[in-house]
Amino acid sequence: MQILHVLASTVTFDTLVRLEGSPEAHAILDEAVATFHDAGIDVDGELVLGLTEQVPEAIYTAAEQFNADPLVLSPHHRVSLAALFDRRVNDAVAYTSRITVLLAPEAPAGEPN
Repeated sequence: MQILHVLASTVTFDTLVRLEGSPEAHAILDEAVATFHDAGIDVDGELVLGLTEQVPEAIYTAAEQFNADPLVLSPHHRVSLAALFDRRVNDAVAYTSRITVLLAPEAPAGEPN
């Protein structure tokens, strides 16, 4: 099983801006991998880079490379104004994917994931 985290960037005028730092992205991925390992599930983690508009394609491409079926997506919380106008990443992947997509809800605060 594979876990993918996309370190997204956006372009503002002529500047590439990462939406999270590399250490934070690695920490998110490492925590996800550790959670599965703690449950006795063997997983590998991969971090990829992509512009915000490329994130759904990056996920779908990785899923095809991993031969994922089903593809499980966790919530993605965007707080930018662009989120009001763009489709959510989960929606974009689900609508274009030929792979079964399972949307996993986020656990309420205080409950284990």
